[in-house]
Amino acid sequence: MKSAILLPIAAIIGATALSSIFIVDEREKALVLQFGQVKQVKEDPGLGFKIPLIQEVVRYDGRILGLPTTPVEVTMLDDRRLVVDAFARWRIANLVQFREAVGAGGEAQALRRLEGIINPAIQQVLGSVDSSRVLSEDRTALMNQIRDIARRQAANLGIEVIDVRLTRTDLPDQNLSATFARMRAEREREAADEIARGNEAAQRVRASADRTVVELTSDARREADVIRGEADAERNGIYAEAFGRDPEFFAFTRSLTSYERALQPGNSSIVMQPNSEFFDYLGSDAGRGNATGPEVPVTE
Repeated sequence: MKSAILLPIAAIIGATALSSIFIVDEREKALVLQFGQVKQVKEDPGLGFKIPLIQEVVRYDGRILGLPTTPVEVTMLDDRRLVVDAFARWRIANLVQFREAVGAGGEAQALRRLEGIINPAIQQVLGSVDSSRVLSEDRTALMNQIRDIARRQAANLGIEVIDVRLTRTDLPDQNLSATFARMRAEREREAADEIARGNEAAQRVRASADRTVVELTSDARREADVIRGEADAERNGIYAEAFGRDPEFFAFTRSLTSYERALQPGNSSIVMQPNSEFFDYLGSDAGRGNATGPEVPVTE
């Protein structure tokens, strides 16, 4: 009878003892709550104890967490609008303060509260500078300002903001088409300017080449005329010397040349009388040869 009574009691005591022990992982932090009030903070990994059935353990992530913010539209100092989103790194720094701030919502509620802090900080910092500074590569100072503002405000939630980084800075969708059209027009204008400059340079090169061709052609023609004139003068000199030595032979060769040029084979015909002046030389004694001279044998 005693064994039958002691065994259930021992089981109840054992279950109660086990339910009073909890384990905190090295990646976690824990709070022991009693009727909603914080009774114990457990931040180090290991075993912890609580009162069974009265106290409960609430666990939170003790690691560094990330928050990708939703895109927010910001009007810059130069009246340009940009769509900006960021990525924040944060962790729970004060468990009691964090529990009091977010309640039972836990980390999900903390993300919503933290985003409500970071987005206004982005608008405040970026709205005070020109868009060129935001779009430049050197914007670390701006991100540090956003981080400092978010860190001061998130401290009331028991959260430490470690870093904030801008991940995207784009134009709004309604401005993209107009911006692309303006960029396309600028590129087309630059292309037209380059084409015009290229055509102008080509015209200069072409004009210079044409002028060079004309100059070279003129020089060549002048030299050719000089050479031709000198050749004609030399030829005339030779003819004059030959004519002076034997005028009769010169007249004879000139007549033969005239006959050769006039009596060419072809479709044309020339009708002349035998006593025409064209044949005067052949009809003369000089053309028939000297009768008293030696006869030239004819070979058939």
